[in-house]
Amino acid sequence: MKALSYFAAATAVLLTLQGCAVQKELVATGGSRADGTVKMSYEFGLLEQPVVNIQKGQAIASERCKAWGYTAAEPFGGQTKQCNDFDTGTCNRWVVTVEYQCVGGNKAGAN
Repeated sequence: MKALSYFAAATAVLLTLQGCAVQKELVATGGSRADGTVKMSYEFGLLEQPVVNIQKGQAIASERCKAWGYTAAEPFGGQTKQCNDFDTGTCNRWVVTVEYQCVGGNKAGAN
């Protein structure tokens, strides 16, 4: 019986260390109308395993580009990950940024 309770405790510890899957949303955090770029980011904690809807993020970036007179947005490819809260040798929070390029030409006079 003791072996079973040790196993249960060890399993609980392992599951805790692996982290929890957490839904994260990409939000616009920067960019340049003149360059036709949009930066979308999300943040997650040390024990979180982020689950991100990349297609939704691209749709939001495309809407920003459309407001600037472009037709859509495409990801540059890849992402940057930067520590946002560093303490005693461990990063406690990360910020991940995906950059998009506006495509389809900028229509003159668009707001």
